[in-house]
Amino acid sequence: MSVRLTPRNTTFFDLLAESARHLVTGADLLSQLLGAERPQRKAIADQLRDAEHAADESTHSIMRRLNQTFVTPFDRDDIYRLASGLDDCMDSMEEAGDLIVLYKLDALPALVNDQVDVLRRCAELTADAMPRLRSMKDLAEYWVEVNRLENQADRTYRKLLAEMFNDGTDAIELMKLKEVVDALEAAADSFEKVANHVETIALKES
Repeated sequence: MSVRLTPRNTTFFDLLAESARHLVTGADLLSQLLGAERPQRKAIADQLRDAEHAADESTHSIMRRLNQTFVTPFDRDDIYRLASGLDDCMDSMEEAGDLIVLYKLDALPALVNDQVDVLRRCAELTADAMPRLRSMKDLAEYWVEVNRLENQADRTYRKLLAEMFNDGTDAIELMKLKEVVDALEAAADSFEKVANHVETIALKES
C-alpha cells in the first residue's frame, strides 16, 4: 500500500464530478431532441448548446486550478487529459444535436436512438465514477462496462452505415446523416478514452 506524503487538494475531484454531471444533462437533451418533432428541435438544441457552454466553463475551471496549484492529488498531465476527455464527450454530443437541426433532418434511423442510448448510459457511468476518484476504489467495473458499451456502439455504427448506403437513394441526405452518426460515434469513442484515462490513473495510484 502506497503512503502519500503530500496533501490532497479535493477541489479537483469536485470539479471533475461537476464536469461529468454536465454529460448526463447533455445526453438526456440529445435523447429528447431525437424524440421531438422537427419544429421543437431547435429549442432543445439551444438547451444542449447551453449545457455545452456550462461544461466548457467546468473545463476552464479545472485548467485554471491546475495553473494555480503546486501540489495536485494525482499527476498533473492525467488531470489535464481527463478534463479534456470529458470536454470532448460533450463537444461531440452537442455537434450531433446541432447538425440534426442545421440539416433539417426529419425521421432518423432507429439505430441512431441506439447510439444515443449508449451515450446516455456512458454519461451516467462516468458521472457515477468521477467522485470515486477520491478513494480510487470500485472503479474497475466502470471502465470495463464503458469499454463494452463502446464496442456495442461500434457495431451499431457499422450497421447504420450499411443500412444507409444499402438503402439510401439521396446522396446529399446520406452525407448529412453520416455527419450526425459520425459525431455520435466520436462521442462514444471519447467516453471510452475517459474510461481509459481513469484506468491509467487508478493503476498509477494503486
